[in-house]
Amino acid sequence: MRSFRLRIALLSATLAGIALLGFGAISWIQIYNAKVNRLDADLLNQLMRASRPRDREQRFLEDDPNIGLLVLDSEGNVRYQSAALSDQKLEQLLRRNLQLAPLAPSRRELPPIRPIPPRPQFVTGQTPTGTWRIGALNFPETQVAIAINLHAIDQEMDGIRNIFLISIPGMLLLVAGGAWIVAGRALRPVRQLTGVIQKVTVTGLDQRIPIGTTDVEFVQLIQVFNQMLERLERSFLQASRFSADAAHELKTPLTILQGELERSLRQVEPGSEVQQRLSSLLDEVRRLSSIMRKLLLLSLADAGQMSLYRVKVNLSDLLFEMLEDIELLAPHLTVQSEIASGLTVQGDRDLLKQVLQNLLSNAIKYNLEKGWIRIRARQNQTAIQVTIANASKGIPVQDRDRIFDRFHRGDPARTRKVEGIGLGLSLAREIVRAHHGDLKLDSSQMGQTAFILTLPKTASRP
Repeated sequence: MRSFRLRIALLSATLAGIALLGFGAISWIQIYNAKVNRLDADLLNQLMRASRPRDREQRFLEDDPNIGLLVLDSEGNVRYQSAALSDQKLEQLLRRNLQLAPLAPSRRELPPIRPIPPRPQFVTGQTPTGTWRIGALNFPETQVAIAINLHAIDQEMDGIRNIFLISIPGMLLLVAGGAWIVAGRALRPVRQLTGVIQKVTVTGLDQRIPIGTTDVEFVQLIQVFNQMLERLERSFLQASRFSADAAHELKTPLTILQGELERSLRQVEPGSEVQQRLSSLLDEVRRLSSIMRKLLLLSLADAGQMSLYRVKVNLSDLLFEMLEDIELLAPHLTVQSEIASGLTVQGDRDLLKQVLQNLLSNAIKYNLEKGWIRIRARQNQTAIQVTIANASKGIPVQDRDRIFDRFHRGDPARTRKVEGIGLGLSLAREIVRAHHGDLKLDSSQMGQTAFILTLPKTASRP
């Protein structure tokens, strides 16, 4: 995954590396040029001395293997030649530079104030014995050319280059580490914001990020986020209150209407058209009452206020009871069961029974003709797992992620003949989560629809 903090560190190290490499290259060139210019000044001084009669210093120059000295008379005959000129190519370079060298003025032509002698053209040449810096100057009586081996300067520059090669990576590591630390501190408000977002749940909408210690650049972002949380909390409370209030307001008139319809059914003639109409109306009223109860439970779950009457519940007995109901309601289906005995949990018996009834009811309604239902219940060290599967064409991929959404019923072609409004699975999962368990769809096998219910063997009290 891409890391913004890592990118800041790498970008800082890259920019610092470019700057350090540029600085190092320019510094190396400037140091090299300074050394060569100082060497050129020494060469000029040696040229002026070499034009005089030989002395001890000149004999030293002749004996130094790193200095090549060639002195010719006005007719081109060799006066002095150092031992370094055993390199014939070096001697050729010196003679060639003498041909291009400028002419120095004669001492008799010098005015009382001595003028600056002409500056020779210094060149660098390569021979088998090394790299040489060459200077030449023509005098009226003599011609002098001197070459100095650049081996010493090259060694010094290699040392400087090695210092740069060692120090620059170290500096880059320091820059990258510093940038990593600075970026981490700069992103601290973002991590704080992420932490608050992770805590935003149904019961954590009151979370807010303090602005007092926040950098100016993040103040507006945090203000917008806090305002969003306020709007979200207000909207959620309004929606939750509306669902609860609507359910409570509808409960009484629906109960009265159901009672009146039941009393009217007892008064009309059996088998008459009026009785059939009243029976249809009573079925619809009961359906509305069921929807109202589900909405009320969902509103309580959303608010984190679903109350559970916890008792010891034997899931094995509940499943065995429901197996008998399946044989009566769907005799055309093949039922296979593998239920371990003694599966007990601490929970609300009525709500857990509602969850199992919903799953088994869906297994019957969404089954294939002459299909099958498989029920498996077992336990491990920490939890009890109930799997309810039925034969089906499978749930489309686009509906799997939304199967627990409220009022979602999937493909209308599959559900238009099946009663329901799409609240059962959503309510079932909320009930299971209130018991600290989980309910999920198992889509690993084709040709079936399977739901896995997981409950802790001993649910902790809220």
